[in-house]
Amino acid sequence: MQTPRTGDEESLRATVRRWGEDELRPRVATMDRDALMPRELIDELFALGVMGVEIPGRYGGAGGTFVMSSLVIAELARVDPAVAVCVDVQNVLVNSALLRWGNPEQQARHLPRLAGDTVGAYALSEPEAGSDAFSLRTRAKRDGKDYLLTGEKVWITNAREAGVFVVFATVAPEHGAHGVTAFLVPGAAPGLTVGPNQDKLCLRASSSCRVRLDDVHVSQDDRLGEEGEGYDIAIDTLNLGRIGIAAQMVGLAAGALEESVAYAKRRHQFGQPIAEFQGVQLPLAQVATELEAARLLMYDTARLADSGRHVPELLTRAAMAKQFCAQVAERAASRAVETFGGNGFSTSHPAEKRYRDAKIGQIYEGTSNILLRTIAWNVLQEAPRC
Repeated sequence: MQTPRTGDEESLRATVRRWGEDELRPRVATMDRDALMPRELIDELFALGVMGVEIPGRYGGAGGTFVMSSLVIAELARVDPAVAVCVDVQNVLVNSALLRWGNPEQQARHLPRLAGDTVGAYALSEPEAGSDAFSLRTRAKRDGKDYLLTGEKVWITNAREAGVFVVFATVAPEHGAHGVTAFLVPGAAPGLTVGPNQDKLCLRASSSCRVRLDDVHVSQDDRLGEEGEGYDIAIDTLNLGRIGIAAQMVGLAAGALEESVAYAKRRHQFGQPIAEFQGVQLPLAQVATELEAARLLMYDTARLADSGRHVPELLTRAAMAKQFCAQVAERAASRAVETFGGNGFSTSHPAEKRYRDAKIGQIYEGTSNILLRTIAWNVLQEAPRC
């Protein structure tokens, strides 16, 4: 089953799926082994139009919807979640921050580049600011009308490739989270240093780097929003980010199920395909059922985001979607390894990579426990609906 789609959505899905099968799939194992996403592949993503899905056509983007961004992420994750997360951060965090919070001059200056050839990164996390995301130590000190940024960010996706960073720093530490401010910082800014890529369990082709800021000069014109609005910008974009991760997990689970079914049909034991055995059939039926529930929840939440509704409804739904879809992806990936049997442990088969890639869904952009706290708080304010 598939959720209902418009003609434009279905056309986009078909285009991305075709590119994923023809151009991406043959490269996945090499990119994972080398922990590298080639620049030519990123250029192909720009040419495909998936790096600026919601950016208006006047800025060179596709002028699409958030649902379309989610659909692209899911389709790419079906083949390689590492590429999907690159596209996810670009569209759902960086582009969305500019579209929702940037002024017209900032949008005119940055959005054509983000749609055309410039990768963006979202720099919030720090060594001591993970789940407690706003205990930031990165400082933004006034330098006349402008700012000097000093501090360190960690686990910054797309950092190795980024031409622009959305950086969160505190202007007024005494105000806690409400002293946080967001800035648009060029990747080539003097004093900004990107460290080596982290050697990771999963999403190995996606870069995750430390970013050091040493008195990086940022013009007042590159402050995103007003001073102290960084908290609101982060909450707003991270709500969308959680739906993006849910889309990634739905795509990963869909790919795992497809590969499990195909393997079960061609693998013979006791004179017949293992797909004929009920012990193989029933677990796959459970995965298929959970995947359909996850898909419906994710796309319904994405459409809610397109409707313009904000917290608390979207806050709760985004947390539910991300938390549930991550669970489903992990179970689907685990079941794929079991379906493949001994071959599930081999790097010559896709199951072991999906198993590795699935785990991050319960960690980044809100751990499952943090999201359950968010869900619980809102459920306790209002009785669940039938």
